[in-house]
Amino acid sequence: MKKKDVKERFKKIKLIALDVDGVLTDGGIIIGSDGTEYKRFDVKDGTGISLGRHGGLKFAVISGRHCETIGLRAKELKIGEVYQGCMEKKRAYEELKKKYGLKDSQVCFIGDEIIDLPVMLSCGLAAAPKDAAAEVKKAAHFISSAEGGKGCVREIIEKVLKSSGLWEKAVARYLGKK
Repeated sequence: MKKKDVKERFKKIKLIALDVDGVLTDGGIIIGSDGTEYKRFDVKDGTGISLGRHGGLKFAVISGRHCETIGLRAKELKIGEVYQGCMEKKRAYEELKKKYGLKDSQVCFIGDEIIDLPVMLSCGLAAAPKDAAAEVKKAAHFISSAEGGKGCVREIIEKVLKSSGLWEKAVARYLGKK
């Protein structure tokens, strides 16, 4: 795919849907002796999501796993659309498009594993972290220079905002300068 075509894809994005393990986290899962599941999130990705919201983007989480930590992090980041234990991610994707009246071309999905392929093959901008599975990288329109859980989400959001001319507005709002 030509660079110009990918840049055009970035410009159209209105909603970014995110996988969690391997995208918002490094994919590691820590389970305490009491059964509590712990995940490590990168603050850079959180800042990126906040900047994206200030730029007018919508966000959703679509995770194959179910974990209380995912809900807590999504709430903290003001992500209202959270699908957990979602093994058929395409259903959630279609529901989001319908709810917000969006076309495939207006949705970016960031995934890293084979379970993410049905959505990645449908959305307008399929993105992946640097350490995604080979099949996912092959399907992606854009591969981040960062690994999952290490700023890849922020990098992709920044590209969306800059491509659509919303970066300065987002930064100003983030800093309270409206």
